[in-house]
Amino acid sequence: MDLKGKRIILASGSPRRRELLAGLDIDFEIDTRNNFEEKYNPGTPHSQVPALMSEGKSKGFHRDLEEDEILITSDTMVLCLSEGDGSMEQSPILGKPHGHEDAERMLRLLSGRNHEVITSVTIRDKHRMLTESDSTIVSFKELSDEEIDYYIEHFKPYDKAGAYGIQEWIGYIGITGIKGSYFNVMGFPTHLVYRMLQEFIKNL
Repeated sequence: MDLKGKRIILASGSPRRRELLAGLDIDFEIDTRNNFEEKYNPGTPHSQVPALMSEGKSKGFHRDLEEDEILITSDTMVLCLSEGDGSMEQSPILGKPHGHEDAERMLRLLSGRNHEVITSVTIRDKHRMLTESDSTIVSFKELSDEEIDYYIEHFKPYDKAGAYGIQEWIGYIGITGIKGSYFNVMGFPTHLVYRMLQEFIKNL
């Protein structure tokens, strides 16, 4: 992709997002310094939360952008499918677990059910900001207590929304179906990022 002399900054500490952006064969640098406090109004529809967080991270970048810079921020959330009407809007949000017990709680919620993974991406330069989201439905088999304990003990998924990584052991043995982007579940919908960057740079 011709970046037209623009420098790409990825404002994320996630090794998976770094790996996936590098897979697009785009040169970029990392800068995670940020003043944004990740909180939102409890009444916010849950499907809108990732976009709010992604834009908040962008606006909270620690300095003004230069004319030749483009900043990329992102946020991923896991929504556990509600019983009954199947609505996602007020389904439980599963963020990053705070420890072993919290990770165990999340995986028990996901066990034997479908859930939705939403990732929002924000691209911003000195003059414009663009945010879009991608959604994937993931199905888990019934997970045994032994499988949950083994995964948490050996993989320590405390930096992952929903307490799991699709690319890890739990994904190999537990995921029975996926509708949408695999990379979105990893936390960075590469097809969306690529298209957004193309559109952003084309309109310079």
